[in-house]
Amino acid sequence: MANGARSDSIVRGFALSSVFWLLVGLGIGLWLAAEMIYPALNLAPWLAFGRLRVVHTNGLIFGFTLAGIFACSFYMLEKLTRTPLAFPGLAKAQLWLFNIAIALAALSLFAGLNTSKEYSELEWPLDIVVVALWVMFAANVMGTLVKRREKQMYVSLWFIVGCVVTVAVVYILNNLAVPVSLTKSYSVYAGVNDANVQWWFGHNAVASVFTFPILAMFYYFLPKSTGLPIYSHRLSIIAFWSLIFGYLWTGAHHLMLTPVPEWIQTVALAFSLFLIAPSWASVLNGFYTMNGNWDKMKSNYLVKFFILGITFYGLQTIQGPTQAIRALSGHLHFTEYIPGHVHMGTMGWVTMIISASMYFMMTKITGREIHSVKLANLHFWLILVGQLMSTATLWIAGIVQGAMWKATNPDGSLMYNFLDSVAAMYPFWAVRLVGGLLYFAGIAVFAYNLYMTSRPMPGTESPASKAAKFQAA
Repeated sequence: MANGARSDSIVRGFALSSVFWLLVGLGIGLWLAAEMIYPALNLAPWLAFGRLRVVHTNGLIFGFTLAGIFACSFYMLEKLTRTPLAFPGLAKAQLWLFNIAIALAALSLFAGLNTSKEYSELEWPLDIVVVALWVMFAANVMGTLVKRREKQMYVSLWFIVGCVVTVAVVYILNNLAVPVSLTKSYSVYAGVNDANVQWWFGHNAVASVFTFPILAMFYYFLPKSTGLPIYSHRLSIIAFWSLIFGYLWTGAHHLMLTPVPEWIQTVALAFSLFLIAPSWASVLNGFYTMNGNWDKMKSNYLVKFFILGITFYGLQTIQGPTQAIRALSGHLHFTEYIPGHVHMGTMGWVTMIISASMYFMMTKITGREIHSVKLANLHFWLILVGQLMSTATLWIAGIVQGAMWKATNPDGSLMYNFLDSVAAMYPFWAVRLVGGLLYFAGIAVFAYNLYMTSRPMPGTESPASKAAKFQAA
């Protein structure tokens, strides 16, 4: 078998779908950033901030990130197992159903159909579709692993399995609901229990979607694109099992200083701090892999995506646990600091790793070099500068905001009212919008470069079409 050839069209389909939903999600994000400065843009009801915000987050989590995960997972599965996908027809059906589901999800959220549970806003009919999509994905992952010709499982496969299992468990349990109509349902949980389950899901979704599969890509595509073996396989396996164990206990750190029992908050805080160690095991593994070969940061356009990406992951995994410390949480929670933290992870770590992985995959699928290395470098610098402007600005804004909320006069009265703190945010929001525009421009360059690379060269056959003809013969 020509490794990977059988599913190349599926990988290409998911990769291009991912980039399309990335452009849509970022475009909506820019509109939201503009609404913060120009409230007249808040055109209710369809373009109201409350509706657009969930389209933005769901579009990027489900549309961009999941499609990127499907594309890269199918590619890595075939390569690392030396086995074609177990059910290629099912994967093709999954591609079509996925795009239909994302479009319907966006329309439903635009229309205001919303469970009001963060990152879990879809109503029950779409939840069922999400579960069906995940079963289709899991069938291919597990089926291919069962049939694999390569008996040793590289760490990337472990991370993909971790993603498949944990997403299934946390998504289904958090979305258990009682339907009262076709478009409305209510959670089976109530009060503090509902909040606890919600953030147990919320933080494990971060692990399952934004960490495990992205680390799988990092551990596979960094060595492949550099020709350097990963520094320590043992360290990567230790990191995997430690992350799996530690993440399950951390969700309640989103509920610090709330009615949730204090011992649950303390357990979540302790495991959050514990997670710094396995997270940095992967960061150091990446850095030591490059030891003595740092010149590749200049000579190989992909390396800087991977190294800056893992660096942002390292920063993210220090910032997140320290935010859980009660004294800091009391100052920073509900401020702009939190969106700043999230956007460093998504715009830096997640998007940089997926972008570089897609560049690598597309050149292998089409059998041609990247359309333009210069454009890839331009893409990198635009998203790096845009991301730093957006996130650093929000961190500073959050610290200022928290300080204003807590500032008191000598008599104990509040020094500022809430509107004072809103007015103080305008300069920060303006800089965030400019950073977002730069970031969007970088992603537009990426979309063009990837699309041009995905087209077969005139007069040549892609590895996929060669394989198809070989099989037909």
